[in-house]
Amino acid sequence: MTFPPPPSAAVRASSASPALGWLLLLPALLGTLITLLLPTLQTILLSLQSVSIAGPSSFVGLDNYGRLLGDAVFWKALGFTVSLTIVPLLLAVVAGPLLALALDWPGGWVRKAGRIVLSLGLVTFSPVAVAVSWLVGTMPDPVTGRTKAAGVGALAEGLRDVAAAPGTLQLIIAAATFGVVCALGTMAFLPALRGGTAPPAMLAVGGLVALATVAAGLQAFTIGLVMTRGGPGGSTQTLALLQYTATFMMVRIGSGAAVATVLGLILGVLGIVAVCVAAGSGMRITLLPRRGDGAGPASGRLGKMAVGALALLLFAALALALTWPWLSALYSSVFPAPASGPRLDRPVDGLRNTLNTWLPALVGALVTVGVAYLAALGIGGVRPLGRRSEWLLLAFAPWLFVGIGPLSVADWNNVRSVGLIDTFASLIPPILVSVPALLILTLLCKGLAERAGKDFLGGVVGPSLPMAGVLVLAVTLVNGQDLLWPLLVAQDPGLATGPVAVYTQMNQFAFQTPELGLATPLVVIVVALAAVVAAQLFYLDRLAVTVGGSRE
Repeated sequence: MTFPPPPSAAVRASSASPALGWLLLLPALLGTLITLLLPTLQTILLSLQSVSIAGPSSFVGLDNYGRLLGDAVFWKALGFTVSLTIVPLLLAVVAGPLLALALDWPGGWVRKAGRIVLSLGLVTFSPVAVAVSWLVGTMPDPVTGRTKAAGVGALAEGLRDVAAAPGTLQLIIAAATFGVVCALGTMAFLPALRGGTAPPAMLAVGGLVALATVAAGLQAFTIGLVMTRGGPGGSTQTLALLQYTATFMMVRIGSGAAVATVLGLILGVLGIVAVCVAAGSGMRITLLPRRGDGAGPASGRLGKMAVGALALLLFAALALALTWPWLSALYSSVFPAPASGPRLDRPVDGLRNTLNTWLPALVGALVTVGVAYLAALGIGGVRPLGRRSEWLLLAFAPWLFVGIGPLSVADWNNVRSVGLIDTFASLIPPILVSVPALLILTLLCKGLAERAGKDFLGGVVGPSLPMAGVLVLAVTLVNGQDLLWPLLVAQDPGLATGPVAVYTQMNQFAFQTPELGLATPLVVIVVALAAVVAAQLFYLDRLAVTVGGSRE
């Protein structure tokens, strides 16, 4: 149900001094300079050189770009990468708002139940585990030659054929990410329905969701690496795989940096457009008071509840069917291990592996979201430039959608130069500020500040702090499931993270099922799910997105 915003009031100035806003912004500016801008400039510089790990480098100007843009492999990879975004984009901007409408229409327990069901898919999603599970079902029995792949899982058989592989991988990625994409899209659109400006808010949120979905698809790496490594015959090569192969497999660092620069440029433009959409539309996030949704006529409400429940059941059934290869591989073995023959070289220490995965992920999340939160309080809460303050986000916009991939060439080189390769510290993601968290928290602090008057601590800091905690959890889950960075910096098996261990076991496959639970340990799932459900019921369900002129 929609709660209209309060009547516009006169300018409400925060009691905090504008100088405090600039002070709170300073750590994020320094973090962006050190871990985002500097690696970006280093990547560009590397792309202008012919670089060898052991030997000297030489300046070659734009030669790497000339070879890249004249190479059919690059254009084929670019086209295939773009094609991977089509189905997720349609799911995000079509299925997402439709499911949000169905859940918000009856409101109450239907909407909250929907949030819980959607959260389950977010918490349990592991790209490595999902990709491995699709492949495991296609492995032949050493005696009979049979495979266990059936139903939707049989799609993976098409990855062996050059002509069929691109379409097959597109379908597998669409199926594997169905639950996550729909969940994120739905959760983004739900607050837009509750702020009193639903049509324009839905359009603005839809633009941001579309940009984010495309940006994520352009950086597709893990599922492609695990399932095809760009093959057969380069038919499933993506930009991220092309960069990884050139830099770290073929040791053509200049060429890899050129790919990273092109990809980073595209993502930078998307990020700038997204910030312009958010700031230009006057978007803000507010926190609704704790009150009921309103009962309404019993007959009409029952009909709305039936529609919402049916939509949720349909989503759950589709998600379950499309994730069945992962579920079946998670709770069963493909074939019994032979009494004799090759086995995995050494067992994985589960506790150590869990610590390798989740402790650096949590540390990285606390730092990046913490720095972003301070900046958000400065920009959105203190508002040093008044109603134009959110345009300060343009300083961070080029990296809004940039993951570790486009920066990995420079970041790996920096970690190697200071001797941190194969150390526990190297597992911490090399970024000091989460720009997506900064955008979300700034919009929230802006909305809270407009309603808080001069009560900065009680009206802005207190109500926004739970959102910072939610984002710490979200970034931790994303960091923990990353394959690329720990694969680059930790060659010591004792430092393997869950995704790396599962990927390594898959490469050493010896008629034994890789331990998919290493990527999704039960204790982490239980703790994260409990936290997410509590956040959904008691905080996130109260958020509302509005757009329009500032009411300061």
